[in-house]
Amino acid sequence: MDVVTEYLKLGLRFDRVVDGFVDAYIGDPALREQVADEPAPDPAQLSRHAATLSQQVADADLTPARMDFITAHLDALAVAGRRLAGEPMSIIEEVHSYFQVEIAEVDTDVYRQAHAEIAGLLDGAGVPANGTLAERLAVVRERELCPPELVEPAVRAVAAALRELVVGPTGLPEAETIEFAIERDVAWSGFNYYLGAYSSRVAVNADVGHRMSQFPVLVAHECYPGHHTEHCRKEKLLVREGGQVEQTIFLVNTPQCLMAEGLGDLALSAVIGPGWASWARQVLDGIGPQIEPELAEALEVASRPLNTVRQNAAIMLHDRGADADEVATYLQTWMLADERRARQTLRFLSDPLWRAYTSTYVEGERLLRPWLEARPDTQSALDRFRRLLDEPLTPAAVQAEMHAGLNAENRPGARDALDDGSAPGG
Repeated sequence: MDVVTEYLKLGLRFDRVVDGFVDAYIGDPALREQVADEPAPDPAQLSRHAATLSQQVADADLTPARMDFITAHLDALAVAGRRLAGEPMSIIEEVHSYFQVEIAEVDTDVYRQAHAEIAGLLDGAGVPANGTLAERLAVVRERELCPPELVEPAVRAVAAALRELVVGPTGLPEAETIEFAIERDVAWSGFNYYLGAYSSRVAVNADVGHRMSQFPVLVAHECYPGHHTEHCRKEKLLVREGGQVEQTIFLVNTPQCLMAEGLGDLALSAVIGPGWASWARQVLDGIGPQIEPELAEALEVASRPLNTVRQNAAIMLHDRGADADEVATYLQTWMLADERRARQTLRFLSDPLWRAYTSTYVEGERLLRPWLEARPDTQSALDRFRRLLDEPLTPAAVQAEMHAGLNAENRPGARDALDDGSAPGG
């Protein structure tokens, strides 16, 4: 039995249980047709099969990195099958089983401090002190709201500018293409559909009230050097040149999701870094309202701690017994969200399939930002970031690498070695 082929078939069977479980598949279409002709799968049976396959990976003729990758994903599928079969599980346990990270509630004092920093920035920007902090922040955000009819030209302008910066340093295939589509009345703000052969369809929701300063973050996340770039590089290096056919499928609620979302959230930091808002203002000049660069960047940094609010909300909802209204109020209070956005977030958190996925946006950034910043002084952020694009890393592999690096730096005599130039910088 080919354990890799069985893994692909197993993933495709999960997609028959829940449409959308396979985010992307660029493998042999005959395999998909074979699975489509099978009897309807039972999630409990899929779970048992995943657990059995996981035990057989060690006997396969694979490199250690491939073994680790496939085993991690089979273990996640074993838990996903149990969940889909109706087994109760805490959200904390579920997130750990899928994404190899431990989560816990963040103290609201962290949010109070972030709110104070945001309030100080608004004071400095001349925003009137009357009203709640959320209302004052909304005043600033409304200044740069993009009219729906200008969303497409804004997205295309940013994508073209980012591509120029990314295509050479990341080794994107010359044949890569992105088709942009503007959607209306959908739940998400942007979505990448990878089609294979170095091609993506990137859909952007024109109805969510995009701010001009959001476009660089969104386009970098979905396109360059985010999801599209990662898919292209892995198809070229791992699938076509390396024969790693397990990389032809991308499954939700598996470790690769946390890596991909963390990669996407750091994409703009990797390619531009500080000064990104001034860069974006030049790129978008003549399209919609102008960005206030210094304020936009300062608010982005000050707001980062609030990213964990939605994960706290998930724990409240699923593990602490809070009702929907209590969670919605919590989101409005600490995330500084209006009721519409809070209810939309609550809807995502309540979905049986997607409730754990929220943590990929939270823990992916929390795992990978320190890893990116721990690069040697001589290495650029984009060079370090290329490893995320090119290698089949898992959260556990990154954690082990960070732990090993910290241990090396903290061992007796390590600081002297670093200081005298006999070891690389941290």
